[in-house]
Amino acid sequence: MRSLVLLSAAAATVMAGGYAIPESSINATALSAAYIANAHGADAAYYNPAAMIYNDDAGLLEVDATYIGLSPINYKNASTDTNSNNESFLVPTFHYTSPKLGERGARFGFSIVAPAGLSKRWDAQPARSSAEEFTLQTIEINPSIAIPISNTVSFGAGFRIVDTHGVVKSNTGATQVSRDMNGDSVDIGYNLALNYRPISNLSLAATYRSRVNLTVEGSASLNYLPTGIPGHVSYAGSASVMVPLPAALNLAAAYTFDTGTTIEAVYERTYWSAYNNLDFNYDGTVNTATVAFGTPVPKNWVNTNTYRLGLTQTYDHWIAMAGLAYDETPVPESTLGYELPDSNAWIMSLGGRYKIDQSWNIGLAGLIDMKQNREVHQSGGSNPVNGEFSNARAYLVTAGIEYRF
Repeated sequence: MRSLVLLSAAAATVMAGGYAIPESSINATALSAAYIANAHGADAAYYNPAAMIYNDDAGLLEVDATYIGLSPINYKNASTDTNSNNESFLVPTFHYTSPKLGERGARFGFSIVAPAGLSKRWDAQPARSSAEEFTLQTIEINPSIAIPISNTVSFGAGFRIVDTHGVVKSNTGATQVSRDMNGDSVDIGYNLALNYRPISNLSLAATYRSRVNLTVEGSASLNYLPTGIPGHVSYAGSASVMVPLPAALNLAAAYTFDTGTTIEAVYERTYWSAYNNLDFNYDGTVNTATVAFGTPVPKNWVNTNTYRLGLTQTYDHWIAMAGLAYDETPVPESTLGYELPDSNAWIMSLGGRYKIDQSWNIGLAGLIDMKQNREVHQSGGSNPVNGEFSNARAYLVTAGIEYRF
């Protein structure tokens, strides 16, 4: 089901522990998402709507495209040495901020991004038994508004409208135990932001993005003929699952020196503990297949910390950027699965913008997400994981253009 991909691991595609994707613009990719207190331009509408107040009095529009490449993940133990498939995607994003509105100078913003995602496919056993394909696609529409409270303080708020589509497939092969599901949903959340600039070159910010429960509904085809049990049992009908897109809190500080150099530090707390279990519900006939595939699967994810550092250098027509981040995984060893063999990660990035004239600038940024190798030793369950995952890498390249009018 649309989120059925989200479903089991909710797993992330690439850029963050779990399945969140924080890089949705040139600046965010170039700075490893250390882009909260120093958010400016059109993409401030998404990363810190309160900061829209400090934009020049003009309309800003940015259109970007991000290439995401996922390397094959190697899984190895005493009897198995196999790799997941290569994955690649092209994700468009859009950001807009308005000129000043009214006497108080409020601003309106609008963003279209992909806040979460997952794609993991395995052709070989034992991974194929639980994760032949896990695919998650999300699109978020995020209108926002910013209001100045004083000369140094501004407040922002927005609505999160998240459209989700997912696919889940698994196949044990000879024992003929398989599932094929797809579905979708539209769900609502909100975001808040506060920005404080006590002096012109210091910015302090806090943003909060609410949890959105992805209430995916769709259809499922189940087949159940395990070894030693006579008779073939199947199910074809409706199915549903709820998986959380977790809340996240960002606290950030940015300081700009007289040389045009800006340093930003961001602490991010992501509330993954909302993901306690994966529970599929089938509304049709109850039989051996629906019982087997409908038993809740414990996840017990934990809240995580991410530490981000960004560096921006401004020249006459150029802006150069670099970023570094350390990202914790929310997935405990006891519930880690093949659909999301996640681990702690280091993230590094580079990028830049070039000002063509007073109306146009273009940008390009690249990022690499390097997951640490992870050994997993589980006991119990129908398909326990006992081996090492390695070579998990994600590569992002974002290119785009911004127009001022």
